[in-house]
Amino acid sequence: MSALRVPRYLTETAAREPALAQWLASLPQVVADVADRWTLRVGEPFEPGGQCSWTAPAAGAGGEDLVLKVAFRFGGEEERDEAAGLRCWDGNGVVRLHAASAGESEYVLLMERCLSGTPLGQVLPEPQQDAVVASLLGRLWAQPHSGYPFRPLAHMCAAWADEFEAGYASLAGVADRLDPGLARAGIGLFRELPASAGSQVLLCTDLHAENILASQREPWLVIDPKPYVGDPAYDVLQHMLNCEDRLAADPAALAERMAGLAGLDAGRVRLWLFARAVQESIDSGLMREVARRLAPA
Repeated sequence: MSALRVPRYLTETAAREPALAQWLASLPQVVADVADRWTLRVGEPFEPGGQCSWTAPAAGAGGEDLVLKVAFRFGGEEERDEAAGLRCWDGNGVVRLHAASAGESEYVLLMERCLSGTPLGQVLPEPQQDAVVASLLGRLWAQPHSGYPFRPLAHMCAAWADEFEAGYASLAGVADRLDPGLARAGIGLFRELPASAGSQVLLCTDLHAENILASQREPWLVIDPKPYVGDPAYDVLQHMLNCEDRLAADPAALAERMAGLAGLDAGRVRLWLFARAVQESIDSGLMREVARRLAPA
């Protein structure tokens, strides 16, 4: 496989990340080796694709409709447990994993293909998406997870809080930034909330309408999870962050709606939304405004 088309998002990321650009030179051979090992016919990659992965339809030896995902490993291990999460969920609300392997610079997944594969965000309006997201999350949270050492949510929150604090410090003297007291309160809460959770479940952490695809086996299936174990109230955040118009109009009402649909404590979801808005506030005027409006009294 001497030539391999690189989709748009991956090309854009490679232009910013020299290590990824260098890795792309080895990608044709990686795909060829995997296709030979797993007896696959691999098609053209999906567009615009993922930012750090090459993903394409594939056909198995028996004609099965599959998807091949080859993802670059940046070293931060965010992607570390995707295969383990898919195995744990075993097709219950998510795509089924058929095979997986890991190399020094990439990991490779062979998964069930969703047909038609249209993202939820292109089919239903946001208020109807809310119910689909909540229903799928309830199924993911119900799966046992003790057989694998998934990382705790606190691990991710601490890393992101460290990044925020470094970035916020660099904004000294910038007028349009959160009040220092509000920033301290929000990022402190972001660190503290994982420890006070009433339950610990297997989280998706990145569930939103573009990561939910129409399927024949079930109406909707989740793709691209980033599993951690922790507070279920965290897991509704990414969907809410993607609903920018409603978030700008009334963030508290959106938090209350998602909490009700998912069977969560509304006050806790609101606290998480406030803390995450602070964590995202450096580069987002919307997140700064959401943080100000949700700040605890």
